[in-house]
Amino acid sequence: MEDENLQDKQTILIAEDEEFNYLFLETLINDILKLNCTILHAINGEEAVKYCKNNTAIDLVLMDIKMPVMDGYEATKQIKELYPNLIVVAQTSYSTPEDRKKALSSGFDDFLAKPIGINTFKLMIDRYLNDTVDAAISSNDKIPLNL
Repeated sequence: MEDENLQDKQTILIAEDEEFNYLFLETLINDILKLNCTILHAINGEEAVKYCKNNTAIDLVLMDIKMPVMDGYEATKQIKELYPNLIVVAQTSYSTPEDRKKALSSGFDDFLAKPIGINTFKLMIDRYLNDTVDAAISSNDKIPLNL
């Protein structure tokens, strides 16, 4: 019975080296959106890859791009080689249209520009984790979440 409850609980990996940014995302997930999920925290890309290798229950990765040891681009590339269907969302302060295009062409599934707004974050969660997604949002992959 306990295993059934664990299967229902989603797992989000936050790859973020800045403690303040991690705590902000954790607060959004736990206190604002009140998601029933497990949060894992990697402080660099190498650690994020290890988490994914050792935990097939991860449902979503929020990946910072600029991190020590291994950046988000390389980490995402390695994660996608292991699990091509795992959703990896770039979350970064590099938010020009060129940065977004580079992230999406590098294997990220989506892009969140910092500072991340509550409504933008909720849309992303609805898109990738919730079973009931607004058809207008899910049917148009070109809607940028950071608007």
